[in-house]
Amino acid sequence: MDHSAHRTGTAHDQAARQADAGRTGPERDGVTWAAAAKATLHCLTGCAIGEILGMVIGTALMWGNVPTMVLAIALAFLFGYSFTLFAVRRAGLDFRAAVKVALAADTVSIAVMELVDNGIIALVPGALDAHLSDALFWTALLGGFAVAFVITTPVNKWMIGRGKGHAVVHAYH
Repeated sequence: MDHSAHRTGTAHDQAARQADAGRTGPERDGVTWAAAAKATLHCLTGCAIGEILGMVIGTALMWGNVPTMVLAIALAFLFGYSFTLFAVRRAGLDFRAAVKVALAADTVSIAVMELVDNGIIALVPGALDAHLSDALFWTALLGGFAVAFVITTPVNKWMIGRGKGHAVVHAYH
């Protein structure tokens, strides 16, 4: 059986280049908004769990705003990375390789989400001083997540289209 066409990829590469030549913009990168939204939602889930847990712990322990936000952000990264880490470990990657994939897949997405979300919480008057029982606390937090999702989805779409971010994970699904 001759596999030379697969090794060189010449015929396939030429056909792909010709098909790609007529496309522009988002069509060319082949990434749908649905795929970007799914990647963002995956990342947001881990971030939200970590951030809410951090806010709850910091508030319950009556910490100040800065230590509470630092804990919330640290836990958002931890949980965000953990979701990807567990998924790629299940796919058979060893721990070291799985950590590299998680870092490559999620760092920018989590960073953008945390910047947006915590920026909104910091800018909403009274949100930093609100207690867990206050509607303002939850409104600012959940509103921040919603805005972070809207802003991070195009970032993830752009990154996936260039083979970065969550595109790294897709090889292991």
